[in-house]
Amino acid sequence: MTRTDDIITGTGRVDATMEAMERLSLVLWRERELLDELHYKLEVEQLVLASGRSRWLAAAARDIDALLATIRQTDVLRAVASDEAAAATGMSSNPSLAALAEAADEPWSTILAEHRAAFVAATAEISALADSNRHLISAGYRSARETLLSMGESTDGYTAEGAATAEPLRNRLVDRSL
Repeated sequence: MTRTDDIITGTGRVDATMEAMERLSLVLWRERELLDELHYKLEVEQLVLASGRSRWLAAAARDIDALLATIRQTDVLRAVASDEAAAATGMSSNPSLAALAEAADEPWSTILAEHRAAFVAATAEISALADSNRHLISAGYRSARETLLSMGESTDGYTAEGAATAEPLRNRLVDRSL
Protein backbone atom coordinates (compact mmCIF):
# COMPACT_ATOMS: atom_id res chain seq x y z
CA MET A 1 0.00 0.00 0.00
CA THR A 2 1.40 3.46 -0.90
CA ARG A 3 1.43 6.57 1.24
CA THR A 4 -1.28 8.11 -0.99
CA ASP A 5 -3.51 5.08 -0.33
CA ASP A 6 -2.94 5.52 3.41
CA ILE A 7 -4.08 9.14 3.29
CA ILE A 8 -7.11 8.42 1.13
CA THR A 9 -8.38 5.41 3.07
CA GLY A 10 -7.55 6.89 6.43
CA THR A 11 -5.75 3.78 7.73
CA GLY A 12 -2.41 5.57 7.96
CA ARG A 13 -3.69 9.13 8.33
CA VAL A 14 -2.18 9.61 11.79
CA ASP A 15 1.23 8.37 10.62
CA ALA A 16 1.10 10.52 7.47
CA THR A 17 0.12 13.59 9.48
CA MET A 18 2.85 12.89 12.03
CA GLU A 19 5.50 12.54 9.32
CA ALA A 20 4.33 15.69 7.51
CA MET A 21 4.36 17.71 10.74
CA GLU A 22 7.80 16.39 11.72
CA ARG A 23 9.17 17.31 8.30
CA LEU A 24 7.65 20.81 8.57
CA SER A 25 9.00 21.28 12.07
CA LEU A 26 12.51 20.30 10.98
CA VAL A 27 12.41 22.83 8.13
CA LEU A 28 11.08 25.50 10.52
CA TRP A 29 13.94 24.80 12.94
CA ARG A 30 16.41 25.17 10.07
CA GLU A 31 14.84 28.50 9.10
CA ARG A 32 15.06 29.70 12.69
CA GLU A 33 18.75 28.78 12.80
CA LEU A 34 19.33 30.67 9.56
CA LEU A 35 17.50 33.73 10.91
CA ASP A 36 19.67 33.63 14.04
CA GLU A 37 22.73 33.49 11.80
CA LEU A 38 21.38 36.42 9.75
CA HIS A 39 20.92 38.38 12.96
CA TYR A 40 24.53 37.67 13.89
CA LYS A 41 25.82 38.68 10.44
CA LEU A 42 23.83 41.93 10.56
CA GLU A 43 25.32 42.64 14.00
CA VAL A 44 28.80 42.09 12.55
CA GLU A 45 27.98 44.43 9.66
CA GLN A 46 26.77 47.03 12.13
CA LEU A 47 29.97 46.78 14.16
CA VAL A 48 32.03 47.21 11.00
CA LEU A 49 29.94 50.23 10.00
CA ALA A 50 30.09 51.78 13.46
CA SER A 51 33.85 51.36 13.65
CA GLY A 52 34.29 53.53 10.57
CA ARG A 53 36.56 50.95 8.99
CA SER A 54 35.32 49.99 5.57
CA ARG A 55 37.88 47.28 4.88
CA TRP A 56 35.59 44.41 5.94
CA LEU A 57 32.30 45.95 4.82
CA ALA A 58 32.28 44.21 1.43
CA ALA A 59 33.01 40.85 3.07
CA ALA A 60 30.21 41.37 5.60
CA ALA A 61 27.78 42.27 2.79
CA ARG A 62 28.83 39.17 0.79
CA ASP A 63 28.24 36.96 3.82
CA ILE A 64 24.76 38.41 4.25
CA ASP A 65 23.93 37.98 0.56
CA ALA A 66 25.06 34.33 0.61
CA LEU A 67 23.00 33.66 3.72
CA LEU A 68 19.93 35.32 2.18
CA ALA A 69 20.26 32.98 -0.82
CA THR A 70 20.29 30.00 1.57
CA ILE A 71 17.24 31.39 3.39
CA ARG A 72 15.38 31.71 0.06
CA GLN A 73 16.19 28.06 -0.76
CA THR A 74 14.99 26.94 2.66
CA ASP A 75 11.83 29.01 2.20
CA VAL A 76 10.99 26.86 -0.83
CA LEU A 77 11.47 23.72 1.28
CA ARG A 78 9.19 25.20 3.94
CA ALA A 79 6.49 25.92 1.37
CA VAL A 80 6.60 22.31 0.17
CA ALA A 81 6.56 20.97 3.75
CA SER A 82 3.67 23.31 4.64
CA ASP A 83 1.66 22.08 1.68
CA GLU A 84 2.29 18.46 2.70
CA ALA A 85 1.24 19.23 6.28
CA ALA A 86 -1.84 21.06 5.02
CA ALA A 87 -2.83 18.11 2.83
CA ALA A 88 -2.32 15.73 5.76
CA THR A 89 -4.64 17.81 7.95
CA GLY A 90 -7.25 18.31 5.22
CA MET A 91 -6.44 21.96 4.49
CA SER A 92 -5.95 23.63 1.13
CA SER A 93 -2.43 24.37 -0.10
CA ASN A 94 -0.35 27.41 0.89
CA PRO A 95 -1.65 27.78 4.46
CA SER A 96 -0.25 30.27 6.92
CA LEU A 97 1.67 28.95 9.89
CA ALA A 98 -1.05 30.29 12.20
CA ALA A 99 -3.75 28.42 10.25
CA LEU A 100 -1.71 25.21 10.36
CA ALA A 101 -1.23 25.61 14.11
CA GLU A 102 -4.98 26.01 14.57
CA ALA A 103 -5.81 22.97 12.43
CA ALA A 104 -3.16 20.66 13.91
CA ASP A 105 -3.69 18.38 16.88
CA GLU A 106 -1.50 18.55 19.97
CA PRO A 107 1.46 18.63 20.37
CA TRP A 108 1.84 20.05 16.84
CA SER A 109 -0.52 22.94 17.49
CA THR A 110 1.70 24.20 20.31
CA ILE A 111 4.94 23.49 18.43
CA LEU A 112 3.79 25.37 15.33
CA ALA A 113 2.50 28.28 17.43
CA GLU A 114 5.90 28.49 19.16
CA HIS A 115 7.67 28.48 15.77
CA ARG A 116 5.39 31.28 14.60
CA ALA A 117 6.05 33.38 17.72
CA ALA A 118 9.81 32.88 17.27
CA PHE A 119 9.57 33.95 13.61
CA VAL A 120 7.62 37.08 14.52
CA ALA A 121 10.20 38.06 17.15
CA ALA A 122 13.18 37.29 14.91
CA THR A 123 11.67 39.21 12.01
CA ALA A 124 11.11 42.28 14.18
CA GLU A 125 14.68 42.19 15.51
CA ILE A 126 16.21 41.64 12.07
CA SER A 127 14.11 44.40 10.50
CA ALA A 128 15.17 46.88 13.17
CA LEU A 129 18.82 45.92 12.78
CA ALA A 130 18.68 46.12 8.98
CA ASP A 131 17.06 49.58 9.20
CA SER A 132 19.79 50.70 11.58
CA ASN A 133 22.47 49.39 9.22
CA ARG A 134 20.86 51.19 6.27
CA HIS A 135 20.88 54.40 8.30
CA LEU A 136 24.57 53.94 9.13
CA ILE A 137 25.43 53.26 5.48
CA SER A 138 23.49 56.33 4.33
CA ALA A 139 25.11 58.52 6.95
CA GLY A 140 28.57 57.23 6.00
CA TYR A 141 27.88 57.84 2.33
CA ARG A 142 26.67 61.40 2.99
CA SER A 143 29.67 62.09 5.21
CA ALA A 144 32.14 60.80 2.62
CA ARG A 145 30.41 62.77 -0.14
CA GLU A 146 30.45 65.98 1.89
CA THR A 147 34.11 65.47 2.74
CA LEU A 148 34.98 64.98 -0.92
CA LEU A 149 32.91 68.00 -1.90
CA SER A 150 34.59 70.15 0.74
CA MET A 151 37.99 69.41 -0.75
CA GLY A 152 37.06 71.03 -4.03
CA GLU A 153 33.86 72.94 -3.44
CA SER A 154 31.87 73.83 -0.37
CA THR A 155 28.45 72.41 0.31
CA ASP A 156 25.73 75.08 0.38
CA GLY A 157 22.81 72.80 1.04
CA TYR A 158 20.78 70.06 -0.51
CA THR A 159 18.27 69.73 -3.32
CA ALA A 160 14.83 68.20 -2.82
CA GLU A 161 16.27 64.86 -4.01
CA GLY A 162 18.99 64.95 -1.34
CA ALA A 163 21.92 65.85 -3.63
CA ALA A 164 24.44 68.32 -2.23
CA THR A 165 24.70 71.72 -3.89
CA ALA A 166 28.10 73.38 -4.03
CA GLU A 167 29.49 76.85 -4.55
CA PRO A 168 32.49 77.51 -6.81
CA LEU A 169 36.03 76.59 -5.73
CA ARG A 170 37.84 79.13 -3.54
CA ASN A 171 41.26 79.19 -1.94
CA ARG A 172 41.60 77.32 1.31
CA LEU A 173 44.21 77.57 4.00
CA VAL A 174 45.29 74.21 5.44
CA ASP A 175 47.33 74.10 8.65
CA ARG A 176 49.69 71.19 8.09
CA SER A 177 51.42 71.61 11.46
CA LEU A 178 48.71 69.59 13.16
